[in-house]
Amino acid sequence: MEFLNEIFTSENYGLIAAVAVVTIFLWFLPALLALFFNRKHFKLILIACIPAGLSVIAWSALMLWATTGKVASKYTSIPMIPEDARFQRECTTC
Repeated sequence: MEFLNEIFTSENYGLIAAVAVVTIFLWFLPALLALFFNRKHFKLILIACIPAGLSVIAWSALMLWATTGKVASKYTSIPMIPEDARFQRECTTC
């Protein structure tokens, strides 16, 4: 904490701006990753980033959610049978 206190009390405004940009980038990193990996839930992840930045556990869970969106559905999808195909029977006499 002493290091951050020295940065914010210094007259080096460029360094203060750089720390602010890096902090915002890391805070919303799950939302940026969701643009590539889990676009379907991007808005939800973006909204969840705001309070999750205060908790390492919540932020880590958001990182997992953002990066495993398409992968999870790719390997766990159950093939759906169309409604009308379930009741059709093959005609053995045709």
